[in-house]
Amino acid sequence: MNFTFTEEQRMLDETVQRFITRDYTFEKRNAILASDAGWSRELWASLAELGLLGLNAPEEHGGLGAGPVETMLVMNALGRGIVAEPYLSSAVLGTWLLRLAGDDAQRTEHLPTLAAGESIAAVAHMEPNARYELNRVETRAESSGGNYKLNGRKAFVLHGAAADLLLVSARSSGAVDAESGISLFLVKPNTPGIEIKDYATLDGQREAEIILRNVTVPATARLGAEGAAFAAIEHAYDMALAALCAEAVGTMKAMLDATVEFLRTRRQFGQPIGRFQALQHRAAEMLMHYEQAKSMSYFAAIRCTDENRVERRRALSAVKVTVGRACHFVGQQAVQLHGGMGMTDELIISHYFKRLTAIELTFGDVDTHIERFIDARRASS
Repeated sequence: MNFTFTEEQRMLDETVQRFITRDYTFEKRNAILASDAGWSRELWASLAELGLLGLNAPEEHGGLGAGPVETMLVMNALGRGIVAEPYLSSAVLGTWLLRLAGDDAQRTEHLPTLAAGESIAAVAHMEPNARYELNRVETRAESSGGNYKLNGRKAFVLHGAAADLLLVSARSSGAVDAESGISLFLVKPNTPGIEIKDYATLDGQREAEIILRNVTVPATARLGAEGAAFAAIEHAYDMALAALCAEAVGTMKAMLDATVEFLRTRRQFGQPIGRFQALQHRAAEMLMHYEQAKSMSYFAAIRCTDENRVERRRALSAVKVTVGRACHFVGQQAVQLHGGMGMTDELIISHYFKRLTAIELTFGDVDTHIERFIDARRASS
């Protein structure tokens, strides 16, 4: 299998890496996190100018029509900068869900504004009792007189408070854990009956809890056929999972580089501590975990578009298990090798560690994906 990047892909990688180095310094990020919003509209506009927000939108809808490999390269760079802007939630998850579930008119109306950075989408799907189960939806959608009335509670909505457009899932029929019967709706955040509770996560990102109380939307706000949204939701989350793993790889690489540099410069007993064999072994193990995670992120970029959902889910669960374990190992070793200062906010290592910890738990932890891998393997045998 050829993993050589094209000239265009290398140029994309260089462009985004240069942007992170020049415009997203550690000090700049700290200032952004300290702001009320927790992210920067100015830098969001810069990402739009670079064309990155339209990476996953088709060319006919104002995007670049790129693929998962290009997304992987961008997420590698954003992971190095531990970027706080809603790229994963809007430019990946939201864009893909709109592409997969919407009709031509809905894609034509919304994808160009997402690609241009004029609007931000957030997917309100996960719920308090779901625990990573995408099919478990308790929020109800009742049809009445050409409208739908939505009632329920959504949790862990990535950048929910920043959204100009919410993609809300609700059950129009079936049991709470049935794959059939789930519908998707385009909802404006200022629609009467919506309450958005914004909060910061341990890694500085923003999430929201969204409560829907008799939220009325027209039937034209429904994405796709009634009760048939699960396949699109599942596939969009798989695309986002592949992107998340690529972000983790970028963060791990930055963490590894910073740790190796620290071992070279920190002196003890009259010599750099990097000369101690025990510490060299630990750094070597960090490198091994990083390289394995990197290879698996390539695998995710290749398999996330697979139309065979069982094989796609099995592959991506294997990737998340490997990447999740690497996040845990690389993060802990980097902090320990830095000593107590590795946990201070003044050092970027602690911020990398927090982001890797959050990534390990996002879209399913290691145990969850081991179970999914086993289930998918049984289903395919």
